[in-house]
Amino acid sequence: MAFIGQSSRRLEDRRFLTGRGVFVDDVNDAGQVWACVVRSPHAHAVIDRIDTVAARAMPGVVGIYTYQDVADLGMLPCATQVATVAPMIVPPRPALANGRVRHVGDPVAFVVAESAYAARDAAEQVVVDYTPLPAVVDAASALAPGAPRLWDTGNESYRFRRGDAAAVQAAFDAAAHVVEIEVINNRLVIAPIETRAAIGRWTEGRFDLFVTAASVNAIRDQLADSVFRCPRERIRVSAPDVGGGFGIKNCLYPEWVMLLWCARLLGRPVKWVEDRGEDFVSTAQGRDNVSRGRLALDRNGSFLALEVSTIAGLGAYMSGGGPGSSTNAPAAAMGGGYVIPAISMDVRAAFTNTVPIDAYRGAGKPEANYLIERLIDKAARQCGFDPIELRRRNLIGSFPYHKALGTVVDCGRFAANIDDVLLLADHAGFAQRRAVSESRGKLRGIGVACFLETARGAPNEGAELRFGDDDTVTILVGTQSNGQGHETSYPQIAADLLGLKPEQFRYIQADTAEIPEGNGHGGARSMHMGGAALFKAVQEVIEKGRPVAARLLQATPDQVVFAAGRFAVGERSVDLLSVARDTSLDTYVWNLLDIITFPNGCHVAEVEIDRETGMVVLDRYGAVDDYGTLINPLLTVGQVQGGVAQGIGQALLEHTVYDQKSGQLLSGSFMDYQLPRAIDLPDLDIALTGIPTKANPLGVKGSGQAGAIAAPQTIINAILDALAPLGVTHIDMPATPERVWRAIQQAGTQ
Repeated sequence: MAFIGQSSRRLEDRRFLTGRGVFVDDVNDAGQVWACVVRSPHAHAVIDRIDTVAARAMPGVVGIYTYQDVADLGMLPCATQVATVAPMIVPPRPALANGRVRHVGDPVAFVVAESAYAARDAAEQVVVDYTPLPAVVDAASALAPGAPRLWDTGNESYRFRRGDAAAVQAAFDAAAHVVEIEVINNRLVIAPIETRAAIGRWTEGRFDLFVTAASVNAIRDQLADSVFRCPRERIRVSAPDVGGGFGIKNCLYPEWVMLLWCARLLGRPVKWVEDRGEDFVSTAQGRDNVSRGRLALDRNGSFLALEVSTIAGLGAYMSGGGPGSSTNAPAAAMGGGYVIPAISMDVRAAFTNTVPIDAYRGAGKPEANYLIERLIDKAARQCGFDPIELRRRNLIGSFPYHKALGTVVDCGRFAANIDDVLLLADHAGFAQRRAVSESRGKLRGIGVACFLETARGAPNEGAELRFGDDDTVTILVGTQSNGQGHETSYPQIAADLLGLKPEQFRYIQADTAEIPEGNGHGGARSMHMGGAALFKAVQEVIEKGRPVAARLLQATPDQVVFAAGRFAVGERSVDLLSVARDTSLDTYVWNLLDIITFPNGCHVAEVEIDRETGMVVLDRYGAVDDYGTLINPLLTVGQVQGGVAQGIGQALLEHTVYDQKSGQLLSGSFMDYQLPRAIDLPDLDIALTGIPTKANPLGVKGSGQAGAIAAPQTIINAILDALAPLGVTHIDMPATPERVWRAIQQAGTQ
C-alpha cells in the first residue's frame, strides 16, 4: 500500500486533543526555582543606577543579577552572514543591558526566587534610575540626518546591493511605460499560541536547556561558540511539543543565556515562562520595511526591468536571522515568477528603538512577491492592460529559467495555475456578484495574484534510522516540527520506502543529545531537506541489508531485489525486520543538498466594502498551488490555510504601532493588536496540483510559508479593485476600516 500521497490525519493530534501534549510549562523539576525579568520601560535611556536592596529582602528571593554579574559572557551572535557593500555592523548584544537600554522591554535585571510569584513580586521592587534619551522607531527616520543615534557607529547596519544597475537603467531608458510604487510591509507581532519558556539546568558539569524552540542545534551552537565559549558537547538543548513558532523561535534570546548561567551558579534548575505582555515587547517581530519599486514595460506589456530600493528596520539589536529578511531571502524571489531580464536591488538597514526583527513565515519572500504583484496591478491600470493577461504575458513558461539575480527555477505550472484558479473561484460570475453587492449599497472587488516561493532554508540535513528489538523503527531527523505534522509525514515516507506500516515507526526530533547535528526549522525546508536525508538513509539501509539477505537466502547480493518490505531472490524472500534482527541495519546519513525548490501558485480574493464605514469583509478566497509531490495532501492544505490566515491578518488587521516620540509600544496587547479570528476568515478553497521537482528524490516543494507569501497582495489588489470606481489608487497594509474610510474620503475631495 502506498502511504506517500495519502491524506492521513496527524498522529500527534490525538495527543494534543486529549491533553497529553507536553509543553515547557507542563514540566517542573525537583528543586526548581523561577525567574522573572526586569525590563526597561523606556525605548532609549541611560541606566544611572540599579537598586536591588529592597528586592533582595523580599521573601523567597534567591538572587538578582545585572550586567556586571555576567560581563564575562560573550555576546549573542548574529548567525546570518550577508555579503554587503561594506562590512555589516553588528553591535554588541549582552544578555542584560549594559549601561543603556534601546527598546521598551530590553532586559535589565534577572530575578530568581523560590516561586514565580515571589520572583515577580521582587522584580517589581527593583528600582532602576534612567535618564531618557530621544528615540527613533522607524527605519527611514533613523537614517535621516540628525536622527537619535542608537550606537556609536550610527544607525545604519548595512547596505546590500544585487543586480546589474546599468542594465536596469538602460531598460528604463528604452521603456514605453514606467510604473512606480512605494509599499509598506507592516511590522508584525507574531504571537504564537505558546509564548516563550525554558528551564535551564546544570548537571554533572554540563548545561541543559529545555526550551520552546524550533532550531535546537543552532541555539546550542551559538550558546557554545559565542556566549559560554565551551565545547558544543557540554551543552544540550532540547524541546518538547512547541505551540507554534513561525520562525521567531529559531533564534537565541537573552533569557536562554541567563537561565543557563543562573542554573550553573545556583546548582538548581531555573524556569521562566513568558507572559503575553512580555511577548509583545521582547520576542522577535517580523517584516518592517518600506520598498520603492519601478517596473519598465515595452508597448506590448512585456516586462523589461525591475528596480527596487528598500529601507529595512532591524530593531534595536541584530537578531540571529535578522539580516536575511531584507537581503538574500528577497533577492532569491525578487520579480516573482515572471520573466524580467534585468533586476537590481538596493537595501539599507537601520537600527531603531524597537523590538529586534527576525525571520517570520516567508522572511523576505512575502515582501518580494508583494512588491511585484502590487506593481503589476498598478501597471495594468496605469497603462491600460488587463491585469490577468499582463501576468500571463510575462510568466515564466520554459525551464530551467535563470532569473536576473541568479536563481534558477527548475519547474512550475505558472500559467496553468491562473487558468485553474479562475475556474475554482468562478471568476466568470464575479460581475453578477458585484451587481448584487452594489444593489445593497456595497462595493465589491476581486484580486488576483501569483506567488513564487524559494524554499530551502539552511542547506544540508541529517537523518537516522534505528531498528528496535520490538520490530519498530525509530526515525531521527534534524528538522523540527512546531505544528507541521512531521510525526505523521516522516513515517509515511519511511513506511512507503521500506514496505512497513506507519504505526511501526517512532519519531524523535529536537534534542541535541539524540541528534547532534541538524538545521532545524525554517524556509519550508523539512520535507525537501529532511525528506531527502531520510530517503538517502533508507537507501543505505536497503544496501546494508542486501548482502545479509543474500546470505540468508543462499544467493549473491546482485541477485537480491528489495520490494514491499522484503528481500527476494525469485520466489524465496526474507522480510526487512528479520534481516535487521540478524545484523544491525541502523544507519545515519548527513545529506549534502543546497538546491532551492520553487513552490508556486495563483490566489484569488473577493472583498465587499461598506463605503460608509470602510469595513472590509473578505468574502471569498481560493488558491491553486503547485507543491510538487504531496506527502500528505491533508496536512499540506492545513499548512497553506494557516499561512493564508496569517497573510489575511497582515493585509487587514495587524499593525504594530510605536509612538513616534517616546518609542512606547501602543499596540502592546490584544486589546490594541488584532489577530485574525474565525469570523474574519471565509472558507479557504485550496486546490493542490504538482509538478515534481528534481531538486530532491521525493519531488517535494515546501508548503509551509506559501499562504503568507501569497495572501497580502491578493487581498490588497481586491480592495483597490473595489475602490477603483471612487478614484482610490493606493492603500497600505493593514487595510483597517479607518484607513479604507480615509482613502474613500480623500478620493471624494479630489
